[in-house]
Amino acid sequence: MSHTEITLTAVIEDTYLTVEQLAALCSVEPDWVMRHIEEGLLSATKCESDQWCFTAMELNRAKRMITIERNFEAHPELAALVADMQEELDHLRRQLLRAGKTEF
Repeated sequence: MSHTEITLTAVIEDTYLTVEQLAALCSVEPDWVMRHIEEGLLSATKCESDQWCFTAMELNRAKRMITIERNFEAHPELAALVADMQEELDHLRRQLLRAGKTEF
């Protein structure tokens, strides 16, 4: 993760993004976001006035999926599966670090 992504994640950690904001940060059209929500590949919550809202974690997931789709011409379902696996690896690495394991 680049320094810019870490900073951006820290800034919006407690902030919710709209569909339009998420799309702009990911350099995609809002239709891409809506398709991925409808297909169950990207999660969102309903906020005020029945709009979809996204967290920093969902922003990171969307960015991963877009990168996989673009770089490997992957189907959205495959990109979501790879993003799931990357998220699980990140979670396991955090657990190892908390347990004092610095080499893995």
